Parts: sequence; structure tokens; C-alpha cells
Amino acid sequence: MNDEELRECKRLKKQADYRNYLWVWLGVSLLCSGIWFFTSPGEYFWPVWVIFGMGMGALFGGIDAYRTTNPNAIPEDAIAREVNRLKGTPKN
Repeated sequence: MNDEELRECKRLKKQADYRNYLWVWLGVSLLCSGIWFFTSPGEYFWPVWVIFGMGMGALFGGIDAYRTTNPNAIPEDAIAREVNRLKGTPKN
């Protein structure tokens, strides 16, 4: 398996994990809302904090799973230049 195939597998795994997280978020949101509804309807809607907190996790998880470029990635040509420098070979 080459590097590109490994990167694709990792990306697909992140996307699958993200979709599972969305289902968990929905379930926890419904559960907390149900508890609020049956114990204190009409009072302060406290599940908003759970929904918001998990929503922030969903936002950043989605960005990580579906972004097409990695801003922290080192360009391949920069890696090749550094390898050539360390080996002491002339530049291309």
C-alpha cells in the first residue's frame, strides 16, 4: 500500500468517525431534551449547553474530517530540498 492509499484510508476513517459522532450528538441532544421536558418544562432550557458543547466538537471534527488541504503539511518539494541538503547532493 503506497502513501496516497494510506492517506485516503485515514481520511475515510475520519469521515466515518465524524458521521458516527453526529448520530451520538443527536442521541444525546434528544435524551437531554427529553429529560428537561419531562422534569422541568417551561423552565430554563439547560440542554442548550450540552447541544452547544457537542456542536463545537462536531464543527471542528467536521473541518478536520472533510478539509481538502492540511495547513500544517510540509510541501513535498520542501522535504525533497531538505533531504538533498542533508545528503549533500546538489539542488535540482
